[in-house]
Amino acid sequence: MAVFACAGCEAVLTAPVSQVVLPVHAHQKWGNGVLLPVLMASGTYAVDPDPSGPPWRPWSEIGADEAEARGVFAPVFHALSFGAPGAIVVAPGDTRGTVLIPERCGGYCCGLDGADGPNLACARCGQPVATRIDDCSLWQAVWLDPHAVRRLPADGSTRPTASWEALAEERQGTPPVEPSGTWSLRWEAAVGAALAHLLSASAGTRVAVPDGLVADTFGRVLDALLPPGPPAKTVTLTGPGLPAPDPAPHITLVPRHPQTGEVWQLSHTADIVPLAADVWMHLAFPHEGLPVPATGGMPDGVLRDDPPPLHPRWRFRPDSGVFLHTLARLPAVRQPWLRRIFEQVKDRPYSHPF
Repeated sequence: MAVFACAGCEAVLTAPVSQVVLPVHAHQKWGNGVLLPVLMASGTYAVDPDPSGPPWRPWSEIGADEAEARGVFAPVFHALSFGAPGAIVVAPGDTRGTVLIPERCGGYCCGLDGADGPNLACARCGQPVATRIDDCSLWQAVWLDPHAVRRLPADGSTRPTASWEALAEERQGTPPVEPSGTWSLRWEAAVGAALAHLLSASAGTRVAVPDGLVADTFGRVLDALLPPGPPAKTVTLTGPGLPAPDPAPHITLVPRHPQTGEVWQLSHTADIVPLAADVWMHLAFPHEGLPVPATGGMPDGVLRDDPPPLHPRWRFRPDSGVFLHTLARLPAVRQPWLRRIFEQVKDRPYSHPF
């Protein structure tokens, strides 16, 4: 456990928090007028390894060597951040001792978007320390400036790191469909990120995916982006709690540990595609609600009034922004066939199959 304190006066700025992996949907944007929930679970924090914020440099001024040295192999936007890496994100409810900076409270329409720079100051010394974001289309969060805060040990028990076996036993997966009947934004982001790795592993050849939800979420997009013809490679789910695939697949979808970010390791030589653990768990161990009680029937005179589960009104679409962000950071995007896909999606991010 840790707390974060002001680097200037050492006032404590957060509740005790434990580190987890940065959610793949941390920078996801969706729609206008849509208020997204809180990004981080209470009592947790994550660190963004990428640079963020100003100064920004136009891509036209950055040479390929300089961009690649920063881990970017294709231009997603017209400019690249040369700000500090290591921003720390916490839930807004876990902040302590901060006040808003009124002149930096701009937003698009429904709240704060952080475009004016840090908008939270330390209540004790007035030093800007963080940026609160709660505008529509953005996940609600507080991003602590890594240069303005210090990490300090906190009293209390440390949350143990769950073993792969424990995660498999819990099987805490995120359902792909929200109660409203829309596809989960977490799923759209997680599949978008994994899709970038899966395309790279395909080497530009057709791949076969398992029937069911894997085909619903990955199959249509792969069919649209890869050339026609018989599949040359197979994709299989592999991970804790599942038997070892036989024969060994060419490509395998494996979970990324939700606390450490560690990717499940294999004993064979298949290409590994990491997938957010909560999405992987639901794919590996789906939970289907029963339409009637498991035993017996409804009592006489009792009418069942709960509606059946809603189904999405449209086919699944991976998040194109997360897909492009991930693909731009894979060296394989420099290959002509994959760069063509990158440019195609970049130019038309909301067209078929996205």
